[in-house]
Amino acid sequence: MSNSAPTYDVIAIGNAIVDIIAACSDDDIAALGLNRGGMTLVDADGADTLYAAMGQATEKSGGSAANTLAGLAQLDTKCAFIGQVANDQFGEVFAHDIRAAGITFETPMRDAEPPTGRCLIFVTPDGERTMNTFLGAGQFLPAAALDEDLIASAAILYLEGYLWDPEEPRRAMRRAIDVARAAGRKVAFTASESFVIDRHGDDFRAMIDDGVIDILFVNESELATLTGEDDFETGFTALAAKVPVLVATRSADGAVASANGERASVEAEPVAKVIDTTGAGDQFAAGFLSGHAKGEPLERCLKRGAIAAAEVISHYGPRPETDMMALMAEKL
Repeated sequence: MSNSAPTYDVIAIGNAIVDIIAACSDDDIAALGLNRGGMTLVDADGADTLYAAMGQATEKSGGSAANTLAGLAQLDTKCAFIGQVANDQFGEVFAHDIRAAGITFETPMRDAEPPTGRCLIFVTPDGERTMNTFLGAGQFLPAAALDEDLIASAAILYLEGYLWDPEEPRRAMRRAIDVARAAGRKVAFTASESFVIDRHGDDFRAMIDDGVIDILFVNESELATLTGEDDFETGFTALAAKVPVLVATRSADGAVASANGERASVEAEPVAKVIDTTGAGDQFAAGFLSGHAKGEPLERCLKRGAIAAAEVISHYGPRPETDMMALMAEKL
């Protein structure tokens, strides 16, 4: 494949999921035995049980990488998505929503069981989200479903750590990395959650050591899990020496990034009230990548990320509900 000029800014591979979001109390979290503030994988029966226990809910297309693309698409960034849905009602909802956002999505639907994935999200009064994910059809994304020409046409391949867990999409993502690197493109990776690193940290560390990852997104907890260092500065410095671009978010303490020896930081954007932290990391990545794809300075990329994250935690749901171009023009 040639190293011709890219026709897409970002192509992402991730879980194709419909988010089901409901408010709950701290007592509800305890009674259901949920991992407060974390993400837990559940089977189909577990998803049905939790769905029945939910109060009034909002259903919106989600999935970490797809959420990031939804933010990027609003920021004048040309995007494409690869992910597996089933030929069912939720699959149709997901496909409609992502295409309506202006994102290319052409992965063939799967006719066999299991159904399209869904994430049941319980939001406590402090805005913290507790996610319980049934991956469904998403965990059966085969390498054969990849459009390799499409992957090679994007400047950045963005991969979701959550999808590294199932074997079939893990093989697909490894193939996508090979295709992207052969085309001279960058590979971005989001660690997604510490439990994913617990299970696949050796894979991630090997890819970092081999120079496969060009841009890495982690939060404080993931950084500690990945490096084995409880001290943020020690872990960040060690990892920054191995990754061309490292971005570490720190919730209310803002974010830090390094790029080829340069370091920058940004404070968290003020928010009148935190409603729902679902998608905060996804939208931070969207804001950052929207600047990075256009060659903006590191600190400005971080600022974009902070603005995007602040917008999404001010309402329910993991995707922007504001004119993001106008918001960036106002805040930058």
